[in-house]
Amino acid sequence: MNKAISFRAAIADAVPALQADPDKLLVFVDTGKIIATAAPSLSFQYSYTLNVIVTDFAGDADELFVALIAWVQLNQPDLVMNDDTRKNGIAFEVDHLTQTTCDVSIKLQLTESVIVKTDDAGTRTITHVDEPVYEWNVDGLTWTN
Repeated sequence: MNKAISFRAAIADAVPALQADPDKLLVFVDTGKIIATAAPSLSFQYSYTLNVIVTDFAGDADELFVALIAWVQLNQPDLVMNDDTRKNGIAFEVDHLTQTTCDVSIKLQLTESVIVKTDDAGTRTITHVDEPVYEWNVDGLTWTN
């Protein structure tokens, strides 16, 4: 599941509080499903909840969520484009630990399409399909106060 790895790297890189201690960012794949058909192809889709927990977070929550939205726009755009998934596709909870720290739990409903092709020699090629990039995506999104 490439998106889990991609999300972790992007958020750890984009959020200053996590750059210093990326081990505070925990990433889990929950309630995973494989969606396949009876077609001759072995292609399928992963469907899962990406469960992200940031422990002892003392940074700015806006930095965290702006980085999350920037990643979502490129990697799972239906979570911001589709009215049905926009309402429930991104969820979060916050547990305040002290006056300055909290644990943040984020759940993203993700999918990944996998194309499997078999050539005449029986060799399989497995390819993860990238999400389409829409014109409205802005390159170089930067956080400023």
